[in-house]
Amino acid sequence: MLIYNARIYTQDKQRRLIENGYVRWEGGIITEVGEGFPANTDGGTDAHGAALYPGFIDIHTHLGLTTNGVGVEGEDFNEESQPVSPQLHILDAINPFDISFKKALGAGITSVLISPGSMNPVAGDICAVSTYGRRIDSMLIGRVGMKFALGENPKMTYMNRDESPCTRMSIAAMIREALAKAQRYIADKQQAEDGGDEPELDMQSEALIPLLERKLKAHFHCHRADDIFTALRISKEFGLDPVLIHCTDGHLIAEELAEENVPAVVGPIMCDACKPELANITPANAALLSKAGVRVAICTDHSEIPIEYLPISVGVCMKHGLPFEKALDAVTVTAAETAGIADITGSIETGKRADLVLFEGFPFEVMSSPVLTVCGGVVISEP
Repeated sequence: MLIYNARIYTQDKQRRLIENGYVRWEGGIITEVGEGFPANTDGGTDAHGAALYPGFIDIHTHLGLTTNGVGVEGEDFNEESQPVSPQLHILDAINPFDISFKKALGAGITSVLISPGSMNPVAGDICAVSTYGRRIDSMLIGRVGMKFALGENPKMTYMNRDESPCTRMSIAAMIREALAKAQRYIADKQQAEDGGDEPELDMQSEALIPLLERKLKAHFHCHRADDIFTALRISKEFGLDPVLIHCTDGHLIAEELAEENVPAVVGPIMCDACKPELANITPANAALLSKAGVRVAICTDHSEIPIEYLPISVGVCMKHGLPFEKALDAVTVTAAETAGIADITGSIETGKRADLVLFEGFPFEVMSSPVLTVCGGVVISEP
């Protein structure tokens, strides 16, 4: 398969822009990225000078967990029966037949991270998946994170039921307890290898082992500045690899976050201050964080904002000061690096998945739509 006569934004480490080039792939993997015209264009797609980008990545969504038009029967993203539930596997809840997957592809989004909701202090694992397919097992790119939530959402969920946690102190304490228990569980398993007794199976602690070994990232739902700092405090205590999700107050503490060298996932962008934690929300957040030196990705938080509005959300961030180069990074290579899948997707390079999106117009403008999307080597639409 081949696309030629394209203006290619590679988004590799050199951020090369190939003014007239081509991309060839086989078996879903990019095999060649070149300048000029290839020797053989048989069966290829002529881009007619349109711009080719890596397929976009939405790094924080609940895609397929709340099926459009179904109501409560289709809502599977918050297990509110227990506040600490790291043993939950998000893959068991995703409905790939949700129409939102097709809408994502229609917007040029070829991969997403799907996360549990934010009602629980410890909510379950996070997976990166392709947006094309019918069986979620074959769409899986990888298990990449564990979801934690701080602040208003878990606090109000359990306060309304007269259960713990009812304060930010209790939320943090529950997270610490789960992590400390998992640390002890790891130590007990190591002692068993040296001849001691095997500990009784603990599925919650088992689920947290990859997190403590830094094989998974810790995604912290955090809006307020104090919650952001709590996420960093807990991460340092337990040696976690944190990602700040939402980071609404980030612009108020941008210099401190830059010093911490921790990435921020900003969004949803096109929403109002619908709850107390969003009092300081601004569409300039991504620009201010980026200017301070924070690595920024942009998300829709689908279904808070429909996933097909990710490119428009990027455009809104640009309107409020985010440079185009950083904006493109925020839904391609920076998103991939933050997610831990940059060895698979996020740039147009040989050996990467053939995730590509072709635009005749500016990609982050409301009137633009892809003329071609390639997801894992599968051509979804053609000019």
